[in-house]
Amino acid sequence: MNDFRTTTDLVEIQALQSEFTDAVMMRDEARLAGLFTQDGVLRIPDVPVELVGPEQIRTGRRTLRELWDFFARTTHPDSIRIDGDTATGRAPLPEPARLPDGREGLDYAISQDRYRRTAGGWRFAARVYEVRYADTSPLGGSAPRTGAGDASTTPADAGSTASTATGFDARAEAGFSAPADADLLGRTAAALAERGFTVELLADAAAARARVRELVPADATVFTAASETLRLSGIDEDLNDDSRYRSVRSRVMALDRTTEADDIRRLLAAPDVAVGSVAAVTETGSLVIASASGSQLPGNAGGAGEAIWVVGAQKVVPDLPAALRRLEEYVLPLEDTRSRATYGQPSAVNQLLVLNAPTRFSRGTVLLLREAVGY
Repeated sequence: MNDFRTTTDLVEIQALQSEFTDAVMMRDEARLAGLFTQDGVLRIPDVPVELVGPEQIRTGRRTLRELWDFFARTTHPDSIRIDGDTATGRAPLPEPARLPDGREGLDYAISQDRYRRTAGGWRFAARVYEVRYADTSPLGGSAPRTGAGDASTTPADAGSTASTATGFDARAEAGFSAPADADLLGRTAAALAERGFTVELLADAAAARARVRELVPADATVFTAASETLRLSGIDEDLNDDSRYRSVRSRVMALDRTTEADDIRRLLAAPDVAVGSVAAVTETGSLVIASASGSQLPGNAGGAGEAIWVVGAQKVVPDLPAALRRLEEYVLPLEDTRSRATYGQPSAVNQLLVLNAPTRFSRGTVLLLREAVGY
């Protein structure tokens, strides 16, 4: 009888592992969340992210899927040890994947699991995804785009002439992560220049990193906005860790938020150079910048002597309505996940800045890249 019970438990736990894989591949967040106990934890240290309870797992997983252009998962049950109404186990998870910025490869990961028997059967008490080896060789083949009925698509406005003309419908279906083609980038650069921005079309993030170092004078006070584009490209590290520049962020971090608030405000408002990115750039030549704290907006709006924006090719949209949709549907969920993991609090669009031209007292340079970088 005991052997039969153990065998039944093993089969049910293996079925639970397989159900998790199927729910992830089918993008069924509600079913996925139902596989966890009420205090169950889903943790991915390499992102990093930690989701606790079915509701966080349901909403957080929907946001997490935007971090990948695609991935394919298979589960191979491995060690399972049962101890009464609890159990532990591991499951090897090889996953070919591609990120929105074009990086791709094959992760060899292990899921470290804890299980608990409930009235509804075995459930995950914790699942921790650990990458043990990452093969970053380019993948062969391709991921076919899903049809309009797939929950992962983000349909563009069918009534937008600009969307149809530029192929934005197909790019929006990719989750606002697909880079614009050469023709669209050229038209966008021309529109930005016509509005008075200085525009440079660059090949990639490495070229932008080198160009920023050329544009920022030695000994300049430099404020870098919180930006995945700057972090991934290495620009953030260059400007804040190099003694040739006077980092506003480093100075602000050393000040007391209460007693020296006025000093912080002045430092943020008028640096020599403000460097950041945007949530979207329109084909008609407008920059859209969103903020939760508002700290980066004064410099971008004219307080800085010069503003430099590094913009990935995936951020081009037809018009302002599309820019706002990209912000709300794509950028904010990703930034919210990052903010919760980094600061322990959610993000929000509390301030919004639309620049239709550079300001009167500040130079504005857009480094428009031919590759997707950041989000």
